[in-house]
Amino acid sequence: MKKLSIFGLLILLAMSLIACSQSSSKASNSKNNGKEQMVLKLAENQPEDYPTTLGAKEFARLVKEKTDGRIKIKVYAGGQLGDEKSVIEQVQLGTIDLARVNATPLTEFSDSIGVLSMPFLFRSEEHKWKVFNGDIGQELLNSLKSSNMIGLAYYDSGARSFYNSQHPVKKPEDLKGLKIRVQQSEMAIDMVEALGASATPMAFEEVYSGIQTGVIDGAENNIPSYFTTGHYEVAKYYTINKHSSVPEIVIASSKLWDKLSDKDQQLIQEAAKESVKLQRKEWKKLVEASLKKIKANGNEMIKIDDTSAWREAVQSVYDKYGDQFGDMIEKIENVK
Repeated sequence: MKKLSIFGLLILLAMSLIACSQSSSKASNSKNNGKEQMVLKLAENQPEDYPTTLGAKEFARLVKEKTDGRIKIKVYAGGQLGDEKSVIEQVQLGTIDLARVNATPLTEFSDSIGVLSMPFLFRSEEHKWKVFNGDIGQELLNSLKSSNMIGLAYYDSGARSFYNSQHPVKKPEDLKGLKIRVQQSEMAIDMVEALGASATPMAFEEVYSGIQTGVIDGAENNIPSYFTTGHYEVAKYYTINKHSSVPEIVIASSKLWDKLSDKDQQLIQEAAKESVKLQRKEWKKLVEASLKKIKANGNEMIKIDDTSAWREAVQSVYDKYGDQFGDMIEKIENVK
């Protein structure tokens, strides 16, 4: 009897396991019946409350909404998934699905996108966004396809301008003799030297002490960076000449893209472009808040309304890079 009892229990246990397996299979099939959830990783190197991060979160919200929750995007802020260079490489490999990166490092993968680094390329904010949102902007995004990346949208990164510790700079000649920190970029060096200053490549984290100790006289960056880095404390004069307006770009991995249906590709593209509105709004708020605190510190903000003299001063840069970017520059200039 005991042996039969144990045998009976084993049969009941086996039947129970089969039933659970069937139930699980049904639940799985029900979940996969057109409603299988896809969770994507998006890399962002700025803090949780930064405009680009808020834009990425809005992008994620819109994707979830447009796909009825089938596709979710998890935003990893603060550089959790690596620095920009490694993130771009991971997007190419498909180990990261999406990212928000600056356009500058993408010039390594697209010859044409480098045109966005040209000084005084845009006549105004309106002109810049007409370019980004038009056929030229899309052409530049499409140029990333050959490097296994899909360009989805442009985010605002403001405009870079000069600041220094010595005196107000109101015209190009006022830069003469000043030691200005620049990024390790041949074009940036050419631009600063064309304007009469001494270009000094230096690591970004060394700029504050460099200005403080007189190793350099100043640098160039957008207004929020001028404030958040504390550079406004050691460089009193900020010249708003907006010589460079390199944008941020939201990119996707081609490996991800090839898995998506045409409809989902369209929905994700729409969501990325729609998220730009909130991102630009948040960027504007950050600029205004930074300006308020900078002015309260007593810094002198010199606004340049007419940049024609500055543009003429960097003609040698256009001559040097004309063969590489000439056609694209002409297209951008012709946008009305």
